[in-house]
Amino acid sequence: MALLKRTSIGQLGRWQPLWLLGTAVILGLIISQLPLPIAVGVVGGTAVLLLIVIQPLFGLAIALLLGPFGALENVVFGPSLFDSGQIALIVTIGVWMARSLSRRRLNISRTFLLLPFAAFIFVMGLTLLQARSLTFGFRELIKWLEMAAIMLMVVDLGNELLERQKHKQAWMVLLGMLLLTGLLQAGIGIWQFGLRGHGPEHFIILGQFYRAYGTFEQPNPFGGFMHLTGLLAVGTSLGLVSMVGLRWWGKRGGVTQSFTEDTRSFTEKSREEGYAFFAPSLVIFIFVSVAAMVLALLLSWSRGAWLSFGVGTAVLIFFWPRNRKVGFLMVGLGIIGLLVLLQFNLIPASVTERLVSFTQDLRFGDVRGADINDANYAVLERLAHWQAALDMFRHQIWLGVGFGNYEPAYAEYALINWPDPLGHAHNYYLNLLAETGVLGLMAYVGFWTAVFWQTIRALRQNNWFLRGMVLGLLAAWVALAVHHLTDKLYVNNIYVHLGVMLGLLQLLDLERDWGIERVGD
Repeated sequence: MALLKRTSIGQLGRWQPLWLLGTAVILGLIISQLPLPIAVGVVGGTAVLLLIVIQPLFGLAIALLLGPFGALENVVFGPSLFDSGQIALIVTIGVWMARSLSRRRLNISRTFLLLPFAAFIFVMGLTLLQARSLTFGFRELIKWLEMAAIMLMVVDLGNELLERQKHKQAWMVLLGMLLLTGLLQAGIGIWQFGLRGHGPEHFIILGQFYRAYGTFEQPNPFGGFMHLTGLLAVGTSLGLVSMVGLRWWGKRGGVTQSFTEDTRSFTEKSREEGYAFFAPSLVIFIFVSVAAMVLALLLSWSRGAWLSFGVGTAVLIFFWPRNRKVGFLMVGLGIIGLLVLLQFNLIPASVTERLVSFTQDLRFGDVRGADINDANYAVLERLAHWQAALDMFRHQIWLGVGFGNYEPAYAEYALINWPDPLGHAHNYYLNLLAETGVLGLMAYVGFWTAVFWQTIRALRQNNWFLRGMVLGLLAAWVALAVHHLTDKLYVNNIYVHLGVMLGLLQLLDLERDWGIERVGD
């Protein structure tokens, strides 16, 4: 019996290659009969799926690259339940979970932000008990569930690389995915501004150029995306500059012996690991990313994005030196330098006027009965939506009208001359207060307080390259908080990028000194 069993298995093993070959031939014949576009899609899609199965980070990179194209896809193909970036994300998360379960290793890591995430999502779920539209509510709630899932996936996959001592891959893959997406959008925005030669009439500026908007279809969220990815690039570049500067200073005896020894040890380990920032290609990529994203941010002509980037940069400079007094001095010198430029008219008048007029967007007032004209239309429209949001809050103080339900509830609170809900209140804090009440706003503030606290804690990095990334993340969080005073940036799949950035933060916080402490250990 045992002999018969071994014989059967042996015969099956000999026939298995023939079965595989026959299956491949049949599939090839079927594909050859398909129209060329469909055949290319089937073959390409299969190849991409196989790569995602092998390494889910590849699928996450595709989701990041395709995510910002969601708004453009809605214009070209019409509204749909899922855009290409969301499909790529769903497939990637599904593959990650299936891959982990098949290995009996679905590692839901004990990350610092897991509890604040859960608390916020729980409170948002409570607000849906009295929501006017569960469809709108679940659509918004799913964004945060996806952000949490992305964070956990990044931590799990990053830990896999770190456990194999592949530090270069862990940091470079995550950083590269984020910066490459920003660089792609920056290139599109620069092309739209002056190289394309045409664009939407309402985006014309300076008489001959067009505001950059990438594939976001609007300059303001595009500018917000640029300062999120751009500040990450700026922080990383400062980390590189600091690393090179400290090595040079150490050779000249400008630092303590212990610090010089730490730097030398770090350098030797970097070379042993083949750490990528010693490669000129990475340095060029990071600095090109900084230049392109900052330029695209300026060309967006978005005052909110400009101010957010400025405040984020100030915070980055303040925390750059380990000595806070030095940081304070550097910020002070920067402010003085800016005032000097303004005083001597060294900044173009068009930019100065654009910045100065920003104060109009932050004032409150009752716009009922106000005289509407072309000059004040945008400001009055924003104030009208702020007023409607406050009225929603007054009627539902504790849990609001329901998470994501600003638009369905707007008709009941709209002012006479402003019937269009515009999707949100153009101030995310008022928007959230209207939708989720006091409890929801407290949960949101609590979540981001935890994020800021963890980011500042993660600045205790001996590795200046990693510390630079943390600086960039801190500046990005600040810019996001400031931009939300006049807009909402959880749109067009930006939350996918935020999920990856939060996952990167977990690894940077708990992977100090290259693997001494790992998430979930």
